[in-house]
Amino acid sequence: MQIRRAEEKDVERILELLSQVLELHARIRPDIFIPGTTKYTRAELVEIFQDNRRPVYVAVDEADFVVGYAFCVFRSQPFSNNMIPFESLFIDDLCVDEKLRGRHVGRALVEHVQREAEKAGCYETTLNVWEGNDAARGFYEKLGFKPKETQMEFILK
Repeated sequence: MQIRRAEEKDVERILELLSQVLELHARIRPDIFIPGTTKYTRAELVEIFQDNRRPVYVAVDEADFVVGYAFCVFRSQPFSNNMIPFESLFIDDLCVDEKLRGRHVGRALVEHVQREAEKAGCYETTLNVWEGNDAARGFYEKLGFKPKETQMEFILK
């Protein structure tokens, strides 16, 4: 397995993986996620792949077939004037093909992102996990991620 930056030739496969993630989230939170959709369009993916502040890394097999991805975003802190300035690499979306989970593809992607963040001088890597996605939460905890803050909701309808 190799990890590289996503390219335009990867768009269709990444759309398939985005669909896998969406369907998982739609099962967990049908009040928020719309089944049969994806987070990005083809055109948006092509644009994102060219943006160095939003790198997308893909794990590929020996045939250069995408088996997982990590969408990332460089974020500059602080969000307010009472915080120490630093750069962070946020993992916006991570997916390993559901048929290949448990084979360390996700670990390799996260470790790659962490190396890239370190090279860029970042202080941290961060990500969000939806409540109810216990497998993902457990996976990230095994890799050493800890809660930083908790977003809470009160549903009005």
